[in-house]
Amino acid sequence: MIHFDLASRQNRIDEIDRLQLADGFWNDTRKAQALIQEANSQKELIRNFNKLTKEMNDISDSLDMLKEEFDEDMFALVESEFTDVMKEYEDFEIQVLLSHPYDQYNAILELHPGAGGTESMDWAMMLYRMYSRYAANKGYKVTVLDWLDGEEAGVKSVTFKVEGPLAYGYLKGERGVHRLVRISPFDASGRRHTSFASLDVAPEFNDDIQIDIRPEDIEIETHRASGAGGQHINKTDSAVRIIHKPTGIVTTCQSERSQIQNKEQALNMLKSKLYQRYIEEQESRMAAIKGEQKSIEWGSQIRSYVFCPYTMVKDHRTNYEEGNVDKVMNGEIDNFIYAYLKSQIR
Repeated sequence: MIHFDLASRQNRIDEIDRLQLADGFWNDTRKAQALIQEANSQKELIRNFNKLTKEMNDISDSLDMLKEEFDEDMFALVESEFTDVMKEYEDFEIQVLLSHPYDQYNAILELHPGAGGTESMDWAMMLYRMYSRYAANKGYKVTVLDWLDGEEAGVKSVTFKVEGPLAYGYLKGERGVHRLVRISPFDASGRRHTSFASLDVAPEFNDDIQIDIRPEDIEIETHRASGAGGQHINKTDSAVRIIHKPTGIVTTCQSERSQIQNKEQALNMLKSKLYQRYIEEQESRMAAIKGEQKSIEWGSQIRSYVFCPYTMVKDHRTNYEEGNVDKVMNGEIDNFIYAYLKSQIR
């Protein structure tokens, strides 16, 4: 059962309503629109909460009547209504879990293989396929922004954007290190290998968000697009690499046809990563205020995918696991995502 603080949500709506009546509310159009969107989102949550509460009360009343006088047809009707309400509750639960303002944004994902050469590069490629299939299953669009082929197989790195409703909200919990255990197809002796790949996830920069980057804080390099990339990238000599000196964050884009377009996309990727840092800082401060002893260690191993000697995928944060590895690698990871989201309820 999720915790739904009705009073605090209503207080937030009332606060935004008061702000709208204040002089100068519309002086900053972006901020005003963001506040109105936040209020509308909270209002929809409260409407759905009240609707579910009424439906559950109606079912409770019907059950009381059945206790007094049992009727088979009425029992079947109540049973059907209960099934429908539970489905509504599951949808509502997801809506509550993904009610942060930035959850609605597109997601930018960046995969890097760990130590291990070809084996790890192949694993990074397998994860790229998994997330691409997950996106396709949800009707999301995937755009490769940067692609660097491995020498023998797989990828040295790949950055791609997933576009669709709540893309970042669903994928934010996938950030971390993913571990693979299997019989290596690259080992003639058929030995078992363990490989690692890291995934970074950030919300795509949105014009509603103010991220200021000083020109003196960045270094811009241009170079020829490296790696074949197949159909993933345009064959141009206009790849752009941006280094943010204060943080050391590096972004690269080679997917567009012109240097100007690649520079703009790389800059937006940098803003997205800086925005992700801001989100993490805010969450850390809130945890400190609440006195929570919760470590945010994105570099730690979050999930293991075991192909041999048995088959299992296990998330180490939630202990949720599945035995059908093929199903997971084909992008059916909703249960892992949902288990993680539920674990974040405070």
